[in-house]
Amino acid sequence: MSDLLEQFSARLDPILERVDRFLANLVGSPPTAAVFESAHAFRWRTARGVGRIEPIDSVSSFDLESLIGVDRAVEALDRNTRQLLANLPYNDVLLYGERGTGKSSAVRGLLTRYAADGLRIVEVDRADLAELPELLRMLGDGTSEVPDAYSFLVFCDDLSFGSSELGFRELKAALEGGIEARPNRVCVVATSNRRHLLPETMHENRAAYVDADNELHHGEALDEKLALSDRFGLVLGFYACNQATYLSIVTHWINEAGIEFLDDIGREAALRFALERGGRNGRIARQFANEWIGRTQLGETPKGGGFRNR
Repeated sequence: MSDLLEQFSARLDPILERVDRFLANLVGSPPTAAVFESAHAFRWRTARGVGRIEPIDSVSSFDLESLIGVDRAVEALDRNTRQLLANLPYNDVLLYGERGTGKSSAVRGLLTRYAADGLRIVEVDRADLAELPELLRMLGDGTSEVPDAYSFLVFCDDLSFGSSELGFRELKAALEGGIEARPNRVCVVATSNRRHLLPETMHENRAAYVDADNELHHGEALDEKLALSDRFGLVLGFYACNQATYLSIVTHWINEAGIEFLDDIGREAALRFALERGGRNGRIARQFANEWIGRTQLGETPKGGGFRNR
């Protein structure tokens, strides 16, 4: 009998090992302290309702000093992050504004500046927001062996919701108002082109009314949409820049590449480039600088006119 049990056990062990590997790949094991030491950024992935934290091996760094023209917003964001790192009261953050104005770069810049002080970022896709409470529990209850030395930014980039999407309710409950306590030193940061994250219709605005005391009250549908952005304690606007700031950004990037100044031909080309792109912002300035630097180093910079965005 014992021989049969040994033979059965010998055949069963490889099967159990494969099952363990399959479950580990499906669910994912909680990150250890060593993972948080070696990696600075992570992604939150969900599959079949089960979430796991995956380290990002190569992180794109960014210097906050390279964000020009949005000084007040960057200063407030930086101060809030320092409060988080010091285990002081802080606010969840919404960065909103036009595309290309530096919202996502500002968050990357925080990681570059404060990773050595224990700041870590976990990026969450909009499609995975329904499992956000599980991520917060994992970062807060010790199941992932998170050392006290680390603080986290839970980062939702380019966040917005259509009129029929329900994911915003999970996010709203996770930000504030849910029964379950939020973990310490975990700050939610979202970027969006919309100030209120959800579309607002004329019909909803017509539902607003003025009461007997001459006070304006939103309709229920519109009030529901405004309630989400109101739960971010720090709301910072990033706006398109004027001509002088745009040229300053271009000059900054070409200086970084070792080109000492932008001459009159370069300034004219930079303004034409922005005109053809339909606006002026930090992204367009960087794109022009990339092309100007490349053409300069190839020896193909025009001597007079003729520079066009192709």
